[in-house]
Amino acid sequence: MKIGIVCPYSWDVPGGVQFHIRDLAEHLVRLGHEVSVLAPADDDTPLPPYVVSAGRAVPVSYNGSVARLSFGFLSAARVRRWLHDGTFDVVHIHEPASPSLGLLTCWAAQGPIVATFHTSNPRSRAMIAAYPILQPALEKISARIAVSEYARRTLVEHLGGDAVVIPNGVDVDFFARAEPRKEWQGETLGFIGRIDEPRKGLPVLMRALPKILTERPGARLLVAGRGDEEEAVASLPAEMRSRVEFLGMVSDEDKARLLRSVDVYVAPNTGGESFGIILVEALSAGAPVLASDLDAFAQVLDQGSAGELFANEDAEALADAAVALLGDAARRAELSARGSAHVRRFDWSTVGADILAVYETVTDGAAAVDTDERTGGLRARLGL
Repeated sequence: MKIGIVCPYSWDVPGGVQFHIRDLAEHLVRLGHEVSVLAPADDDTPLPPYVVSAGRAVPVSYNGSVARLSFGFLSAARVRRWLHDGTFDVVHIHEPASPSLGLLTCWAAQGPIVATFHTSNPRSRAMIAAYPILQPALEKISARIAVSEYARRTLVEHLGGDAVVIPNGVDVDFFARAEPRKEWQGETLGFIGRIDEPRKGLPVLMRALPKILTERPGARLLVAGRGDEEEAVASLPAEMRSRVEFLGMVSDEDKARLLRSVDVYVAPNTGGESFGIILVEALSAGAPVLASDLDAFAQVLDQGSAGELFANEDAEALADAAVALLGDAARRAELSARGSAHVRRFDWSTVGADILAVYETVTDGAAAVDTDERTGGLRARLGL
């Protein structure tokens, strides 16, 4: 099958949607499909062979974050050329309602279109206001996927229609077989995310850290991600700042090794999450997970069975839960075992098969419609 996938966000700025698209494309290629991904990218960005650049992206405030999107006449021309050259059996657009390549592709594409909705934002005034502009493009979509029930709910409430829920996928074995690093082990808490994006929750974790370090003086926090490191620890007492180690941006291999090494992975995100791919990666690595009780996180963690939850933005509750977990090896082992069993439902072997089933449904439907139209036209010409 010839599959075109549209990424709305800049390929050179890591994020959950980009990782999902990358892993989906590589999974489909391994299965023998011909895949092309269209994505915004700076001119000097090294790209995999299956990615086609749609040009440089610009930063835009979107869904409580800053997304790098591509939109305009040049982008539209590249979309049309990509569609013309690709002659795809199916086009899979991610975030078609965002002001980026997805919407441009919806306008330009012919034939079967599958759309995946990642955003969870129950009060998006912008999406409601933009509905009259979006409607003609969205009506061309043959099938809709939402990565979680909360993304599906956002879609239904703002744009109408419905979607099948297929979660984000993860290569579970990649994380499970990673080798821990000795220097990252020993009463360690882990955090991975953009340091200077408040909704990722690092400020909440920093507010909890003094109590954690008072109760567990040997503990330390490992932080992987980009952002202002000095500002991140500014609220900590000076004598505690050395207990936070910043690793900067890490490779996929080192991310897996970090998750395999820490005693507890902490996800203190405060909102705007429709799924929680980092939780699935942590579970895959066998890390005991402690997360804020966002609806999407609770669903990924099986309502607290596969990981512990604390009250969102409650630094005191986070600290108490972290101290308890650091002091209870048996509880950590129990969470690790439960998480490792639960996470198998998110492996690409399952998720990829579900997405392919959607592709096959829309392409079979398009072929049937095409046959009916050609047969009907012939019958009409013959006067039958």
